[in-house]
Amino acid sequence: MGCTAADVVAALRVAAAVVQEHRDELVRLDQAIGDADHGENMRRGFTAVLSRLDAEEPATPGKVLKLVATTLISTVGGAAGPLYGTAFLRAAAAVGEAEELDCEAVSKALRAALDGVVARGKAVVGDKTMVDALTPAVAAAASVDSSVAAVLSAAADAAFEGAESTVPMVARKGRASYLGERSAGHLDPGARSTALLLRAFADAAAKA
Repeated sequence: MGCTAADVVAALRVAAAVVQEHRDELVRLDQAIGDADHGENMRRGFTAVLSRLDAEEPATPGKVLKLVATTLISTVGGAAGPLYGTAFLRAAAAVGEAEELDCEAVSKALRAALDGVVARGKAVVGDKTMVDALTPAVAAAASVDSSVAAVLSAAADAAFEGAESTVPMVARKGRASYLGERSAGHLDPGARSTALLLRAFADAAAKA
């Protein structure tokens, strides 16, 4: 069964609830190595996404993803807005006007999202950023083709492992890089939020 616009909207509602639930955790993570605003920025962004979706429900998955992109770019502060906005915008372009997304399309969208984040933030694996969670997620998603839920579950599992791998890293990008060696020993908040979003999408797909 394919993933429709309604399914994407449902997944975003789950994601918004997860962001709300983990807002304080993301604030604490960002207090350690950043501006302490990641949790609140993400909460504000996804609250705005819900408001937009309550007002209009786009007809295709791609249009839903584009709505998310433009909303996050305009409402999320710090680096997260442009990075997540670019990720969703590239994913929207990758799926085009398709009315339903199959495994291949979802995997392609994740790959496009990663490419967008890399192009925007110029980060690579090992820099202690969301790229450390998203890169293994994309690889895992590409290895599964049984169902959209399975693709997203594999991506989420890999993202959680990737996020955990950032703990011992010394940050080479973003505000955390100003701390040098002191950035080691802390989980990257962007990698954590990436893993949380992918798990929310996977959970929503499993219930669809």
